[in-house]
Amino acid sequence: MKVLVLGGTGVISRSVVEHALTKGHEVTVFNRGSKNHLFASEVKFIVGDKSNREQFRDLMKEQQFDAVIDMISFDAADAEFTLDAFKGRVGQFIFCSSSAAYQRPFRTIPTVEDAEELCDDPSFPYAFHKAEMERYLRQVIARGEEDITIIRPSLTYGIGCANLGVLRQNVNIVHRMRAGKPLLMFGDGTVPWSFSFAPDVAKAFVGAVGNKKMIGQSYHATSEEVHIWQDLYTEIGKLVGVEPNIVHLSSELLKEANPALFAHLYYEKCYSGLFDNRKLKRDLPGYKADISLSSGLSMLLDWYEREGHQVDKEKDFLEDQLTGAYAEFCKQLKAMNL
Repeated sequence: MKVLVLGGTGVISRSVVEHALTKGHEVTVFNRGSKNHLFASEVKFIVGDKSNREQFRDLMKEQQFDAVIDMISFDAADAEFTLDAFKGRVGQFIFCSSSAAYQRPFRTIPTVEDAEELCDDPSFPYAFHKAEMERYLRQVIARGEEDITIIRPSLTYGIGCANLGVLRQNVNIVHRMRAGKPLLMFGDGTVPWSFSFAPDVAKAFVGAVGNKKMIGQSYHATSEEVHIWQDLYTEIGKLVGVEPNIVHLSSELLKEANPALFAHLYYEKCYSGLFDNRKLKRDLPGYKADISLSSGLSMLLDWYEREGHQVDKEKDFLEDQLTGAYAEFCKQLKAMNL
């Protein structure tokens, strides 16, 4: 089938392109073109910027596809523009949403898609806007205007990712472990979580292409391997042969310290990250997320070594400050002789 991926160079979308090729689809990628060297020669490219509405319409006005996988719509206006730009020339639209779009706290654990409400609190803009996007798409589905599938990944890692760790510090985690520096963890580190990896998540997006059972539906696409958040650091420690020194601060304190960096912990990550995949498995037989946390992290560590990733000095300094403040507070508590 002819498949267009809007995006294509993000962590998940790169794997979507690769998996679609293995399934024999004719794949076209639309993006700004800066990373298209990453793909095999079989991929076709349309270079542009979707935020330039006029340019996008002009580039797409003669294009027809069996499916468009939209990885770069983040609110209702984005999704509406995608649908309008391809009116009558696309068989199916597959939109990337997020598990962040759910209202917290959950009603079900593991979380079941159709038992939960979407976020209605604009305090966490990313989640709210993804929820608004889904509300709009549900209206389109209800009117029977387009064939639409919605996929909701949870926190996903993979080659190219820049979101590993509480500070999204990435290779800094390994650096700090080897240097004997403490690592920051939010809360007590025991929030249950399933850490997903991009090649597994990509299976859901590609599996939705031409799948009539998945039209008009929303699905999780996550790992079901149960961990707690602290396992992220302990597993990396095992791989590099170092026992991590972990310091704990509440997600609320971290949000106050740096809202831009830590708001997602307070509004999303301090709640369970276990998601039920039964609906996806029902409509996409054979689906299985089989990359373990250990094997996925090993893949990332090999990537760091292979590409010579450098320490983010700004984030390293911030983590020094925050863990230092924790140590100082502990000293003050001991001095109080409570």
